[in-house]
Amino acid sequence: MECNDTRCPVHGGIKTRGSRMSGVVVSNKAKKTVIVKVDYTRYIYKFERYLRKRSHIPAHNPECMGVKQGDTVEIAETRRLSKTKSFVVTNVIKQG
Repeated sequence: MECNDTRCPVHGGIKTRGSRMSGVVVSNKAKKTVIVKVDYTRYIYKFERYLRKRSHIPAHNPECMGVKQGDTVEIAETRRLSKTKSFVVTNVIKQG
């Protein structure tokens, strides 16, 4: 399915760079935007243990991806798209 979105990493002209992450879509209420929950761990030197953390990252949702709430997606860093968005959805790993 072709899309006319210029900010699509597959069909448009936007380039990705930097970090790539995968996470679960928590919200898709905003227009062309999804909120992705990314889980990660941090090592605490003082206690010699790992701490589980999570982050909610706003990402651009191209029309051709058709991402819904509960889907597992891969996001990639790109140039600043708006005040809060610096990531774009590159592909859907699993339908939720």
